[in-house]
Amino acid sequence: MKLYVIIMNYDPKLGMVINGQEFSYKIFETLECIAKTYSQREAAKKLGISHSVLNRRIKESEEKINSKLVETTGAGSGLTENGHDLLNKYKSLMKRLEERKKPVICGGFVSTGLMEALIEEYDLNATVLRTNDMSALELSDKDMVDILALDDPVTAFIYDLDIIPVAYDHLVLVGDSAVNDISDLNGKDFVEIPNSSQRLAWNTMDNMGIDYNIVQTARSPQTALNAVKNNSELFTFLNNSFTEGSDVIKNETKHIVGVVLLNKTNSSLKNFVKFVVGEAHQTIENNGFSRI
Repeated sequence: MKLYVIIMNYDPKLGMVINGQEFSYKIFETLECIAKTYSQREAAKKLGISHSVLNRRIKESEEKINSKLVETTGAGSGLTENGHDLLNKYKSLMKRLEERKKPVICGGFVSTGLMEALIEEYDLNATVLRTNDMSALELSDKDMVDILALDDPVTAFIYDLDIIPVAYDHLVLVGDSAVNDISDLNGKDFVEIPNSSQRLAWNTMDNMGIDYNIVQTARSPQTALNAVKNNSELFTFLNNSFTEGSDVIKNETKHIVGVVLLNKTNSSLKNFVKFVVGEAHQTIENNGFSRI
C-alpha cells in the first residue's frame, strides 16, 4: 500500500495505491460520510454530488479492490468489514500526516522511490509521500514537509530553492513500435505525466519540430506505463531508473534528481543528507541512477 498526495484548494488530500490500483481521496470521504449518515442519499447530499455519482464512485472502487465496501442494512446503508478496515487505514494515515511525529520526505514518484531505498539503508525513521513536484511544493509551503525530493530540478530554480544534487537520470522512450530516430515520432500519440521531468522530452521535440500529440494524462509513471502497454499506438517518456526503453533523446533529457533540506534544525536529517551525497553512491547506482 502506498500514498500519493493531491492538492485541492490548498488542502492536502491523501489518495492510496493498493495492489497497483489508485484510489482517490473522494472514495474515502464517501465511505466516511456513509458511515456517519447510514444513508447513501444523505451522504451524496452532504458531499454535494448526485446519488448516481456516489453509486458509481463506490462501484468503481469495489471493482478495483474486488471486494464490497458498502452494504444495505436494516437501518439503511453501512460499510462492510472491508469498508471499515479501508477507511480506518486512511484515517490513520491522515492522522500521521497531521501530527508529524516522524520526518516527512515528500516529492515526485521517481525521487521518492530513491529516497525510500536510501532511508532503508541509513535506517532513518521517516514517512515518504509520493506525489509530483508541484503538489509536494505546496505541502512544503504549509510546513508539512521536512525534505523535498524533486524529480525535475527546474522546480528548484523557479522557486529559488537550495537543491542538493543526488543523482543523474534521463528519459527513455516507451512504446511497442520501433523508433530508430526522433523524427519517427512525428504524428505519434503520447501519455503525459503533468509536473514531471517529461518537460524535457516535450521541449526537445518542440525544438526539433516534431509534430506529436498528447492524448492522455497519467498521475504516475506506473499508470503511464500501463496505458502504453495496453495500447500499441501510445508512447510515453519515463525515467531510465524506472523502466527500460529507447535512449533516443538520452543526452537531451539527462537531468539532476535532488533534494531540498527544509528542516535544517533536525540533526538526524542533516546527517542523512550528508550520507546521501557522500556515501550512498552504490545504492544510487543499484536503483538505476548515475552518480553525480
